[in-house]
Amino acid sequence: MTTTRLLAIQGVDTAIDRLRSRILALEQGTELSAVRAEADSAEERYGELRLKLDEIARDQVRFEREIDSMTQKERAEQARMYDGSIVNAKELEALQHEISSVQQRRSDREDELLVLLEIREQLEADATAAEQVTTTLRAKAEEAAVVASDELARIDGEVTERVAERQAIVPEIEPDVLELYEDLRRLKKGVGAAALVDGVCQACHEQLSAVVLDKLKRTDGIRRCEHCRRILVV
Repeated sequence: MTTTRLLAIQGVDTAIDRLRSRILALEQGTELSAVRAEADSAEERYGELRLKLDEIARDQVRFEREIDSMTQKERAEQARMYDGSIVNAKELEALQHEISSVQQRRSDREDELLVLLEIREQLEADATAAEQVTTTLRAKAEEAAVVASDELARIDGEVTERVAERQAIVPEIEPDVLELYEDLRRLKKGVGAAALVDGVCQACHEQLSAVVLDKLKRTDGIRRCEHCRRILVV
């Protein structure tokens, strides 16, 4: 067995695992879904602002009509008061009171309209900003979809190349060692073999004892980490 080839196949397998994980993420659209969800949220926010603006517009029309109606009523009552048709003092006093009441109600409604217009101005600014954000995020989502498709095609090509590379290495490794390696990969999160550097297993990063290290030096067969039991390449 050429020990460096065991590390080589581990490197290839790790790369394949990483590429296939990326493919799965792209196929499930997790990243793209996140971008689209963000765009949907922004669009929903914009829609809510538009509904509020529509409601404000209806209230504004209603207030303006009420103000106009009260203005017309005041003018009519003012005309009655000075046209000489009312000579009774109590009736005149009642008319003056009515005119004062109409003026007060109109003033109150005008104040409410002013507040409403200020709210509308802020809502319009918020809606414009929300529309811009929505447009930007929609464009970002479309771009992400194109990028994801291109990346998927590229990764598929890389996987094909890596698989061919792996197939070229397999014959150089003894069948029993390869079988153990494959079993360990399934049990050890994809890592079945690791280098031993300065007495430290590069898979679990544990320091091997001096007794085990001495034994490994005198072992001609398969060397195993005393901690994680992976194959060690000395």
